[in-house]
Amino acid sequence: MNYPILLAGIFLALTGFNIPLPFPGGDRKDDTIKIGLLIQDKESEAAVRGAELAIRKANLEGGFNGKKFSLIVRSMEGPWGTGSKQAVDLIFEEKVWALTGCHDGRNAHLVEQAATKSIVPYVSAWSSDPTLSQAFVPWFFNCVPTDRQQARSIIYSIYNKHSFNKITVVSAKDYDSDMASATFLKEIKAAGKHDPSFYYTVESGNDAEMIAEKIAKSETECIVLFCTPEISKVITEILSEKKPEINIFSSLLAANENILTPAEIGVFDNKIRVASGNWNNKENNDFKKAYFVTYGVFPGMMASFSYDATGLLIEAIKKSGVNDRELIQKTVKSMIYSGVTGRISFDDKGNRIGDFGIMTLKEGVPYKPE
Repeated sequence: MNYPILLAGIFLALTGFNIPLPFPGGDRKDDTIKIGLLIQDKESEAAVRGAELAIRKANLEGGFNGKKFSLIVRSMEGPWGTGSKQAVDLIFEEKVWALTGCHDGRNAHLVEQAATKSIVPYVSAWSSDPTLSQAFVPWFFNCVPTDRQQARSIIYSIYNKHSFNKITVVSAKDYDSDMASATFLKEIKAAGKHDPSFYYTVESGNDAEMIAEKIAKSETECIVLFCTPEISKVITEILSEKKPEINIFSSLLAANENILTPAEIGVFDNKIRVASGNWNNKENNDFKKAYFVTYGVFPGMMASFSYDATGLLIEAIKKSGVNDRELIQKTVKSMIYSGVTGRISFDDKGNRIGDFGIMTLKEGVPYKPE
C-alpha cells in the first residue's frame, strides 16, 4: 500500500485543501516569534521539555530583533485526523513561523501535508519513516536518521563487520515498527544478504516473553528489534539473563523516555546497539547538564531530537533575518547545524545527511561506538 498517497488523500478530505495556500508567516504585529510543536499525546513530556529548553536558551541570548521566541504545543491524540486539524490551527490561528513534531509516522504524513499546503517549514523530530521524503516537497526536513539509513548501518555491522550468520528480526505490528522492519528486510535483499529469521509479535505484545524464550534456546547470534519500548524491554531483559552473549540491535524508537522510566530504560544499558552516530560532543554535554538542572532527570532520545529540531529552526529564523517562511525554508535547507545529536544538514529530499554509525546505549542515549 502506498501510505504517502493514501495519507495525503485523507488529509485533503479532512481539511478541504485543494490548492497550495501561501501564507506570509507569523503575525508581524505579534510580540513573539512562535514555533509550533505537535506531540503524539499529552504524555509526550520529554518532547515538550527539549523544545522548551531550546526556546529558553534562545531567549536568554536575547531572542531576535527585540522579540522573544515562544513555543505553542498541540497534542495529536484523539480521533484519526486530529493531527492535521491541530497543525492547521497552529499555522492559521496561532500563525507560527515554523513547525516541529514528535509523533508517529502516520501523523507525520498528515503534518507534512499541512505544511506543504500552507507553505511552512516543518522539521520532524521523531518519526524515522523513510516514505516521508518521497513526496519530494521542499518544506519537509527530518533530523532523525530514517529507517533506511538506520537499516544500512545495522546491516553493515551485522554482515560485514561481525560476519554474523544466524540473525533474527523481531517486529511489532504498530505503524512505526512495521515500517522499520519492512524497510530493514528490503535493504537486506538489496544488499544481497541472506534472509534472517523473523517473528511478529501480536498487537498486544503478550507473546514477547515466548518469543524471547525461543530465541534464547536457538542458535541466533544477534537479533534486531523493531518493537515498541515495552516489548523491546521485555525481550532485552530475558535475553540478557538467558543468553547474555547475544548481540542486540534496535531502532532508535525503542528508547522513548515518555513510555519507559529511567530505570526501565536502564535495561538497555550496554546491551542495545543503535544506528545514531556519535553524540559525544560539547553541545550534548552542555544540554545534559542544563536539562538535569531544569527538570531533575537526564534527557533521553526524544528530548534530544526535539531540542535539536527547535534549536535548528531558531537558528534558521535568526539567519533569515525576516519574517518570511520561504526564506526560512531555504535557510534550513542550506544549514549545517551543530546539534546535541551531532552535525545536522539535509539532502535535497529533506533527509538528514550523515554517517550514522553504531553506538551502544547508556541512560537511553548513544554512549560509545560498538
